[in-house]
Amino acid sequence: MTIFDEKIDRLNTASVKWEATKEVFGEADLWPMWVADMDFKPPQAVIEAIQKRADHGVFGYTFIPESTKQAIQAWVLKRHGWSIDPSWLIYCSGVVQAISTAVQAFTEEGDRVLLQSPVYTPFFNMIEQNNRIVVNAPLILENDGYKIDYTRFEDALKSGCKLFLLCNPHNPGGRVWTKEELSRIGELCLKYNCLILSDEIHSDLVYKEYKHIPIASLTNDLSENVITCIAPSKTFNLAGLQASVAIIKNTKLRKQFDETLKRQGYFSLNTFGIIAMEAAYRDGEAWLEDLIDYLQENKQYALRFLQEHLPEISCVKPEGTYLLWLDCRKLGLSDEELRTALLQKGKLALEPGSKYGPGGEGFVRMNIACPKDYLIEGLKRLKNALK
Repeated sequence: MTIFDEKIDRLNTASVKWEATKEVFGEADLWPMWVADMDFKPPQAVIEAIQKRADHGVFGYTFIPESTKQAIQAWVLKRHGWSIDPSWLIYCSGVVQAISTAVQAFTEEGDRVLLQSPVYTPFFNMIEQNNRIVVNAPLILENDGYKIDYTRFEDALKSGCKLFLLCNPHNPGGRVWTKEELSRIGELCLKYNCLILSDEIHSDLVYKEYKHIPIASLTNDLSENVITCIAPSKTFNLAGLQASVAIIKNTKLRKQFDETLKRQGYFSLNTFGIIAMEAAYRDGEAWLEDLIDYLQENKQYALRFLQEHLPEISCVKPEGTYLLWLDCRKLGLSDEELRTALLQKGKLALEPGSKYGPGGEGFVRMNIACPKDYLIEGLKRLKNALK
């Protein structure tokens, strides 16, 4: 038994994952393996830091202290080998807010913004809701992993894209892009004067045979052309505390980004978000190493289960994240038929692949960041739904 085997009742905590299934799926009695948060407590050091601050009892206006900035700087250097300066940091409530802010700061209405589907749904939403044009250079699924179509990518850049939204590690496909892949797309963006926003929120959740590389760390030219977004929310299960960081070396870009945030009336993180972020990055590494080991075991169990019980379903090779991207196309079901089987027969809530844009049809996304017993229950329901 490990700390990650603990079964924590999350009902009556306003948990989106456990209590919003009626609103999202139309059914209340579903086993939730959909939204990307974990069923684990964060590191004990984070809980204790929050409790200590709560015990103080006064929650007035709060600034972000140097100790928090230093914790972020040390974390990025140790985990990813990237030396950043604390002056490069701009704070947001979440990475989605950072994406929207970048779209507003660096493009105009009617401008073209590039992405690669299938990809995290808010990429599409933040482009469209800000009245920009989505330009898609879809990824290629070969064997059991996604590849970049460089011809389509360059053609899209030639069409005049002002901003490219990169997802690394990739959600939902779990790819951890290599140095060679990042270098090539980075060079193309420089060639066509396209700014990069790199969503690296899953950068700490990489399986041990792979390595996350921040694209901004590759060359001086790229470091001046990239906005990198990170957060402790996925890594340490702190999404409800709403704290993230945009790392922007380029002084002009950083000023534009910050001014756009201020026009929205946004000035700082909440007190507990600051406290939790610092404690997680300062004291959470041992917990994270244990988490990755646990996720690796869950991943292997799920892959074995699929091979034995549902061989028609294949899984895109997960190199990072705690998400499995399941290819159900061989079942011959439409997206609606797949959804109905999961909800009605399996009583199982998974993310439908169609949410992630072209190329997501016939897929579902499963969150395996849960106690193993929860995973086993979910896999049984998947079998009941689709066998």
